Amino acid sequence: MENNVIERIHCLIIGSGPAGYTAAIYAARANMKPVLYQGIQPGGQLTITTEVENYPGYADGVQGPEMMVHFEKQAARMGADIRYGIATKVDFSQQPYKVWIDEEKIIEADAVIISTGASAKWLYTEGEQRLNGFGVSACAVCDGFFYKNKEVAIVGAGDTACEEALYLSKLCTTVHMLVRKGEDGMKASKVMQERVKKTPNIKVYWHTEAEEVIGANKVEAMRIVNVQTGEKKEVAISGFFVAIGHQPNSEIFKDWIDMDEAGYIKTIPGTAKTNVEGVFASGDVQDKIYRQAVTAAGSGCMAALDAERYLSAKGH
Repeated sequence: MENNVIERIHCLIIGSGPAGYTAAIYAARANMKPVLYQGIQPGGQLTITTEVENYPGYADGVQGPEMMVHFEKQAARMGADIRYGIATKVDFSQQPYKVWIDEEKIIEADAVIISTGASAKWLYTEGEQRLNGFGVSACAVCDGFFYKNKEVAIVGAGDTACEEALYLSKLCTTVHMLVRKGEDGMKASKVMQERVKKTPNIKVYWHTEAEEVIGANKVEAMRIVNVQTGEKKEVAISGFFVAIGHQPNSEIFKDWIDMDEAGYIKTIPGTAKTNVEGVFASGDVQDKIYRQAVTAAGSGCMAALDAERYLSAKGH
């Protein structure tokens, strides 16, 4: 442990989605000399999205990975120090806060902005990962528009799955909704279940799992199986949406930071402040409601401004 290289910095940003890069842009402009570690998925979830049409300022839309390159370049131009590396452990017991990078280097920081995001949970069914971004998606609000007047499937049994099914039903001809259990096993609230049942173009398949997503280089169909009878069939679809939840990437902070039962970091409403003074959180790691690039970017701005005020008050 004592052999670790220690580097002392002013402001550390962990994560590189819209929240992390926006925090870096603001922090660099405020002369906080931020160091940003990109984490396990540089660019965040947008790097597995294809077309982004709902981010303001891109009149013709933009590819998700390209947009994140723009964010990174802007942060770098402002003077942010952007590095590869994964935060593997933290110690927030006293100032300066310690963060281990790749288990070998220790960063000591006066302020820390957590922007580690959340990862979609996947089924890991045959064909799902291969066609991810080519008809397979974990965000109906992001990608539903591309399936206008087409048939799609959605997997899930919670409120999010129902909301996404209803959203898709306004765009698509038919929404095939796969629920692994029976009606009594649905996790969604009764009101959401009723809305789904009353929507004529949502077809619910009870006791059903997806066995395979089929397609050469885009989704063309799915093979489903009734888990009670074993009966299998193929259904032609153009889009396959997975809505079985997200997992916030907050594990390494759990001994220090207050979280809800799902692991989302709690922030003081209207701020990016956590329960630890000088530690801030932004983006999907603390937002399970909106989960959009534009809201993540907004909260990254909040985190940098809160950090700037905190450091100024401390005389740093």
